[in-house]
Amino acid sequence: QERMETDEALRDLGYEVQRDLDGGDFSTVKLAKSKKYQKTVALKIMQIDKHVQTEVSILKRVKHPHIISVLDIFEMAGRLVCIVMEAAPSDLEKAKKFQSVIPTDQARTWFSQLVSAVVYLHKQNIAHRDLKCENVLLTADNQVKLIDFGFGRFSRGFPDLTREFCCTPAYAAPEVLLKRPYDPKKADVWSLGVILYWMVVGRLPFQNWFDFPLEEPCRDLISYMLRYYYLMRPSAKKVAQHPWLQMKRELQVNHHTRV
Repeated sequence: QERMETDEALRDLGYEVQRDLDGGDFSTVKLAKSKKYQKTVALKIMQIDKHVQTEVSILKRVKHPHIISVLDIFEMAGRLVCIVMEAAPSDLEKAKKFQSVIPTDQARTWFSQLVSAVVYLHKQNIAHRDLKCENVLLTADNQVKLIDFGFGRFSRGFPDLTREFCCTPAYAAPEVLLKRPYDPKKADVWSLGVILYWMVVGRLPFQNWFDFPLEEPCRDLISYMLRYYYLMRPSAKKVAQHPWLQMKRELQVNHHTRV
């Protein structure tokens, strides 16, 4: 009943709901045709709470090619917030269902795009705190779009430590799981390491650690991000400068030189 009422209210606002894409404890995502924007969009509908306020605050502030674009934000019935976003047909988790691992060159491209988004956020003094494969969307033209900023945190100086538990446990840094004071940006870097491992190995880390064939630069980058002590972990900017990610740029330069 409530779902039908929501869909009806959205129809009155010019959004023809086609289907539900995702649903959880905190939000529902719907695919809809927009009269105003003349295209298919994603509608994220959430009950108003502190996480929603954080997400809205961050999305209004950021603009990056690999962070989801927001078209509109409005309240519904005084208790719901609807975020109108560009639609993307897939995510990293779904992409791997069709293959045991993601090919190295594709993994490098997607991971490079994801890291560029995280570097941008950290430069804006924003930590994501829930980086995981389901939160990395893939557009129809194969571009990464980072979503879901409900656990995001604005930094208030350096170092900015917190004890608040966020993140999906499988992607959480040791210090987060142990409920110790942690640096949210360095916790993001750990989550990036888990994502890359999952992309190129096909499973989450710490199950038969490194018993697989993997080129040394990629193995080195994963080890770099998954350092137990957060003070020994690189910044996102350092990750972006790693030789394995620079290989893509070198290949592109060499290709253009040959042409």
